[in-house]
Amino acid sequence: MVSGLIQPLSLHRVLAVVAGLCLLAGVASHGLAATFEEAEIVTKSGIKVFQVEIATTDQERERGLMYRKSVPDGTGMLFDFGKEQEVVMWMKNTYVSLDMIFIRANGTIARIAENTTPLSEARIYSGPPVKGVLEVAAGTARKYGIAVGDKVGHRFFSGR
Repeated sequence: MVSGLIQPLSLHRVLAVVAGLCLLAGVASHGLAATFEEAEIVTKSGIKVFQVEIATTDQERERGLMYRKSVPDGTGMLFDFGKEQEVVMWMKNTYVSLDMIFIRANGTIARIAENTTPLSEARIYSGPPVKGVLEVAAGTARKYGIAVGDKVGHRFFSGR
């Protein structure tokens, strides 16, 4: 008889863990240490949960998703800049197109740069000052209806 201590995982959680492991495999192949956490985006159509790699140091933020061959659905990288400031990103040495979601300190999405150009050194500006940036696979914002004004739930942001 099985005790009540073991609870079945929802399909959503299993898929999120598998996606996170796929992203971790890509990270491990580049010799990076990775920390993964959940981040939620509350949209008009519901809540989307992402398994995100955390980038908080200058070295982690500079490297970002460079050299990755893919970013699986439901995963991404969350950059923390510590305080609100104008942020400039680029796609140097990044082989996959991304959506960059620029987030204010209170968790509100300030801007979305969709379908960025791989390997480009063109500057991608945050617009208003932001505290963080979530990078996900290109098309994710459109696919899940993520829009300016939506809220991101994560420990980095005060609006949670």
